[in-house]
Amino acid sequence: MDFTITRQIAIDAGHRIASHGSKCRHLHGHRYVIEASCRPVSGELRAAGEQAGMVLDFGFLKDEMMALIDAPCDHGLIADIADRALLDLFTPEGRKGDDWHAALAATVAAGGFATTTDGRLGQKLYVVPFPPTAEGLARHWFHRLAPAVARRSDGLAALTRVTVHETPNCRADYAPL
Repeated sequence: MDFTITRQIAIDAGHRIASHGSKCRHLHGHRYVIEASCRPVSGELRAAGEQAGMVLDFGFLKDEMMALIDAPCDHGLIADIADRALLDLFTPEGRKGDDWHAALAATVAAGGFATTTDGRLGQKLYVVPFPPTAEGLARHWFHRLAPAVARRSDGLAALTRVTVHETPNCRADYAPL
């Protein structure tokens, strides 16, 4: 038997790909649709308990996706730490851009991302160490979600794929080998 479950959420967020040679270098937004797929580690459904007959409770998967993706990113701006020109727009009043950027960079280096609303305008920022393409976000969110899936399933389910739909016609899948 081979079972796979998939849960979907959607967020609205802005980004830009600073190095892009065409229109994606401009600040713009998307209605991202994110899907996370899981399978049982043993190939079998859970035999007993609260999740009997399941790979993983859909509600548990949704909770983790909402906490790790929706809460920090929805109605925010996803930015590459290397996109200094963009981040400088949000340097808080009265702070030196170099100091603020260095603090963000240290947080990104230590944890793989940073979240803040302490910048100018109180803008919700989600800062990552890569250009925020659909491909990069799929890989990033996979690595954030995988430990949560293992924890919520008592190690009986594994995250197998994260898909990020940037538009209704364009998506990126990340599924490590």
